[in-house]
Amino acid sequence: MTKEEILQLVLEKPLVPVYYNADIEITKNIVKACYEAGIRAFEFTNRGKNAAEVFSKIQPFVRENCPGMILGIGTIVDAETAEKYVKLGADFIVQPGTTKEVGEVCKKHNIAWVPGVMTPTEIYSALSLGASMVKIFPGNIVGSAYVKALRGPMPTVKIMVTGGVEPTESSLKEWFGAGANAVGLGSQLFKDMDDIEIFKTKVKGLFSFIQP
Repeated sequence: MTKEEILQLVLEKPLVPVYYNADIEITKNIVKACYEAGIRAFEFTNRGKNAAEVFSKIQPFVRENCPGMILGIGTIVDAETAEKYVKLGADFIVQPGTTKEVGEVCKKHNIAWVPGVMTPTEIYSALSLGASMVKIFPGNIVGSAYVKALRGPMPTVKIMVTGGVEPTESSLKEWFGAGANAVGLGSQLFKDMDDIEIFKTKVKGLFSFIQP
């Protein structure tokens, strides 16, 4: 997919799991369950010593078993690491902050780049560097009212919110109602994973809370 197609897919299926596990088989099961529940964009995070090894196994698994799903890598802070994951097949790169050098890697390879921002100045700077979408992080610090306020001067900026978004009707309606285009869902999404079918039913139900 082109970066424009990737952005469009995120906008169409705007619930993005944010996940890391050192166990490859557990990660495969989680990704497949999310896919079967309707998730189409998944962010694996670069937060463990063997994150690249796990990602290298998950990427071909997704290609073979989850057609139409895109797999991105998060928590990227430097160009060298970005290059490594591009070679491993990352569809998009997410950052906790904004690093010009990472943006240049994404531009060179024509893949979607979602840098972390907070202030209006940071948002404009990230867009000028080529960001496809910006990530408001941490969302729980600024709150949904902040996103709503940004929509005055920035009505068309594509915004993902990560941090503080819960997999509940009230939380999703609050953030999307404030103007978020997508949300990243972390550890709260993966609680009570003993029954994978219950998990899939829960995730499927989340999409009903964000329908226009």
